[in-house]
Amino acid sequence: MPKLVIGFITYGEVTAKYLPYFLDSLKNQTYKDFDILVIDNTDEEENDNRAYIKKNYSEIEFKWDGGNIGFSRAYNKMIKKAINRGASLFLMLNPDMILEENAIEKLVKEIDEDGELSSVAPKILQWDFKNKEKTNRIDSLGIALKPGLRFVDIGQGKIDKGQCEKIKILGPSGAAGMFRLSALQKVAEKSDRYFEEMMFMYKEDCDLVYRLYLNGFKSRCICDAVIYHDRSAAASGEGILKIIKDRKTKSDNVRAWSFLNQQIIFCKYWGLQNFQNKLNIIYSEIKIFCYIILRERFLLKEVFNLFLIRKKIKPYKFN
Repeated sequence: MPKLVIGFITYGEVTAKYLPYFLDSLKNQTYKDFDILVIDNTDEEENDNRAYIKKNYSEIEFKWDGGNIGFSRAYNKMIKKAINRGASLFLMLNPDMILEENAIEKLVKEIDEDGELSSVAPKILQWDFKNKEKTNRIDSLGIALKPGLRFVDIGQGKIDKGQCEKIKILGPSGAAGMFRLSALQKVAEKSDRYFEEMMFMYKEDCDLVYRLYLNGFKSRCICDAVIYHDRSAAASGEGILKIIKDRKTKSDNVRAWSFLNQQIIFCKYWGLQNFQNKLNIIYSEIKIFCYIILRERFLLKEVFNLFLIRKKIKPYKFN
């Protein structure tokens, strides 16, 4: 079987409370042949994440890089390390999850047997952590691409009724996804830049799976590989009123990162879009800016930030 490395990020009390459940579910997997890497993005070196892992899972490689280096940089470091170790597969996971005991085995089997796949996504259902209950409500079946370079988590907020069997996905959500490392090397924008590091958090998974898609790679949701995720602010739908309602549950930082990173995606891939999709993007931008002016003017600061980094945003070119 291929060599697998699992990577995840910890961050203060936000993740520490989940570790007993998450790590036990990894320990109980039917597939055992993997290494685990952790980068701790907590501001303080000594924290509950470090203490718990060192006490209970000392075999896990745990690294603190001086503070919060962001999602993209942390994962790029772990992916590079996995490649240097000779791994062929990398599984990224959020630690606010529990995995069914055969989830990793199912993912590895599928990607190992189908050489056309660059990535596979589990079926992610919502986990009610407060009540310690698994639910049948979908968190994500993978990422879908919508007109106007918009990306959504497929099925999020809906009851699981077997939709997974019928869908096609662009790639896995950043919450949980297994990648073929040779494919990530193919689409890296620099030798060790798999995720876009201008994106501190949010939408960096969309950027990566879109690059894989543009290069002809395929992905699939593995319906019998089930993971449960405690997503605190899951979307409830795509209608305008539902989107506005969902935004109220998100912090200003989350909304700022999401807005800025969507603008980076528009800039990077504008030249690759056909005329119709360029019109879709323009229409989407008009709606976004009208909404910002009316309800979220604090995001105008991100327009200035976009101006400052504009020269660093290179139009995407195939390697």
